Amino acid sequence: MMSGTIEPMPPAIVTAAAGAVRALLRLEAGNEATLVEHVAGVALGLAESFCGQLLIARTVEERVTGSVAWQSLSTSPVRAILSGGEGAVDSDGRGWVRTGDALTVRYRAGIAEDWAALPPAIAHGVAIMGAHLFDNRDAATVPPAAVAALWRPWRRMRLDMARRA
Repeated sequence: MMSGTIEPMPPAIVTAAAGAVRALLRLEAGNEATLVEHVAGVALGLAESFCGQLLIARTVEERVTGSVAWQSLSTSPVRAILSGGEGAVDSDGRGWVRTGDALTVRYRAGIAEDWAALPPAIAHGVAIMGAHLFDNRDAATVPPAAVAALWRPWRRMRLDMARRA
């Protein structure tokens, strides 16, 4: 369980996602702009929760206990460990640190640097989810199955504690 903070989703990313939602809905720019921005932000959050990893690269601060053993960082995929103890990133994008003292580790994690670099399947799933949320804002309905199908290849789940030699 993570003890720390994740930098918020950059507003430019939410705006880009809102543009994709707007295009899918064939809405004119400015028409229902606030609502479209809101559902795009929610869709991005749902995608990150479903996939179990950050979509857009952001800075994460995580408190770790002091240990000479390698400890796995909670958020993935890790791009770089910026500060805090001895760090390494494995080929799966999992970050590892070890330190003699409890401290806060700062690192950068995420699949893509911006909306344009996001894998097309994830971006399209975000647009479909945002359009679904927009169209069904007054009713509780099941999201389209296509969304899960688009996001499933990017889903990461931890079933046990990771170990590093």
